[in-house]
Amino acid sequence: MLEISKKTNLLEQKSYKFSLQDVAEPNLYRDIYSYDEVPKIPFNHRRVPMDMPEEIFITDTSFRDGQQSVEPYTPEQIVELYKLLAKLSGDKGIIRQTEFFIYSKKDREAIEKCLDLGLRYPEITTWIRASREDFRLVRDLGVKETGILVSCSDYHIFKKLKMTRRQALEHYLKTVADAFDAGVLPRCHFEDITRADFYGFVVPFVNELQKMSEDAGIPVKIRACDTMGYGVPYSEVALPRSVPGIIYGLHHYADVPSEMIEWHGHNDFYKAVPNATAAWLYGAGAVNCSLLGIGERTGNIPLEAMVFEYASLKGTLDGMDTTVITEISDFFAEKIGYKIPPMTPYVGGRFNMTRAGIHADGLLKDEEIYNIFNTEKILGRPALVSVGKSSGLAGIAFWLNAHFRLVGETAIDKRSPVVAMMKERIDAEYAEGRQTEFSDDELEALAYDASDGALSK
Repeated sequence: MLEISKKTNLLEQKSYKFSLQDVAEPNLYRDIYSYDEVPKIPFNHRRVPMDMPEEIFITDTSFRDGQQSVEPYTPEQIVELYKLLAKLSGDKGIIRQTEFFIYSKKDREAIEKCLDLGLRYPEITTWIRASREDFRLVRDLGVKETGILVSCSDYHIFKKLKMTRRQALEHYLKTVADAFDAGVLPRCHFEDITRADFYGFVVPFVNELQKMSEDAGIPVKIRACDTMGYGVPYSEVALPRSVPGIIYGLHHYADVPSEMIEWHGHNDFYKAVPNATAAWLYGAGAVNCSLLGIGERTGNIPLEAMVFEYASLKGTLDGMDTTVITEISDFFAEKIGYKIPPMTPYVGGRFNMTRAGIHADGLLKDEEIYNIFNTEKILGRPALVSVGKSSGLAGIAFWLNAHFRLVGETAIDKRSPVVAMMKERIDAEYAEGRQTEFSDDELEALAYDASDGALSK
């Protein structure tokens, strides 16, 4: 069948039909995933077009996937983080949704307290087991959407569920039917999609879901889950590892609208962020993230990273308040006791700190030379230098100006006698065998002495 595409205004063939391939033996893609070797990236040189939706957004899994890898948050901590997410999201709701567990009394208490805040964004959704009782619980809580696990690779279907593809498909469809019966929008989590037979199982399954959705009059969302971080963002890579291919296939061969496609990735191979960006670029409306990237094993897509990816792609923050990212990192460190690696982009204590004297000299002349952007304006985090063995006069001067907020005529030049006296004392300690950097308290004391008390806090 030929149809005029509303997007391209071209005649396109719509007669692609993919039937379930109910194989006797699992397809484990052993040529790619040998297990005893590093996974391989096969190229087929087939390109799919970039097709970024007009509206892209972020969803959050900090209270679901994120909580699975740390000590569970208290309801009070969840409420505070939820409020910070809402503040970061802005009036346009770029951070559109966040998902919760519902199994414990504390989980339900947290949901109810967050619902009582009456905030529009992020919308509260849940993640449940595939049971009618859970669907009723979601409905009774007043939640309109829930995630449902539908593992789609033969690793899971044959090895974990001990089913055939046909049995898994029928089981999943019954589960989704229960969600429709309860009036709940199902968000199907296609677990392990980067090891799944895309055209032999995934697309036929999604086609069945689309038919059920149309009959029920309730949308169905597809969350493509790169459970093991095997996805790659490169053009012309073969399935099942191709992120562009997966998103294009869902959109083009399974007719899933962009706003109903969501990408969920992990960082096992350091590709969480580029894979999420590729998902947006090739047609996914949403990328699913967690605060600070906290999640299973190496973690999820860091939400704060995708805030900046959004701004880079769209040319605007669309009302998101990025200074809240610093409030969130402070909350994790001070209220939850989570130790953020100091060099973590945007949130680590030293992400915008330089140690080298020559870099400090550049910062002193013009901060833009060695700072990624105006971190003080965008994140409320001024550029920093550490003072140690290689800092030099420029590093000490920059530390003084940043620490004591000296600007304009009050700023100290690296030729200042105060700087020279401090450097002399610092060099003397390293000559005596010191190995560690100087703390702010130590530098404050040196500055007080060198300036005869003029510099103090």
